[in-house]
Amino acid sequence: MSKFNSLNDLFIDEIADLLSAEKQLVKALPKVAEATTDRQLSAGIMAHLEQTKGHVERLNQVFESIGEKPQSKTCEAMKGLIEEADELIGESGDPAVLDAGIIACAQRVEHYEIAAYGCVRTYASLLGYTEAEQLLQQTLDEEAETDRKLTDLSGQINAGALSAVGSR
Repeated sequence: MSKFNSLNDLFIDEIADLLSAEKQLVKALPKVAEATTDRQLSAGIMAHLEQTKGHVERLNQVFESIGEKPQSKTCEAMKGLIEEADELIGESGDPAVLDAGIIACAQRVEHYEIAAYGCVRTYASLLGYTEAEQLLQQTLDEEAETDRKLTDLSGQINAGALSAVGSR
């Protein structure tokens, strides 16, 4: 159990949680990309995998920038989001509908990360960790861009899902 006697304690705990989240995604994203039938979606997921590997390295840099050894604490939220995606991937059905579901799962992940990175970036700012703040802002920007790309892709994929046999 963690002790939270300062904002710094909370900050360290939260970035440890994010490090776990990003590591979980590095393992999960190839399976998600393989499950998609839309080439653009699969390519986007694989591009985000490479970006996510960079997020792991950046979080290690954040720890180092504040004089702490990088540490990871199991992120239960990401574990749950990945389990939901795994359930969907295991289902059968119209490929366009399943791709629409994969986008929904991916956007839930991105929204979680956007919220988490926004909080730790703010904590870094309040604590005067300028380098950490900049590193976290860079990741936050990338997560927001990924969410925008998913939204753009969802237009065509959702239209395909709507025209699937049995829709409505």
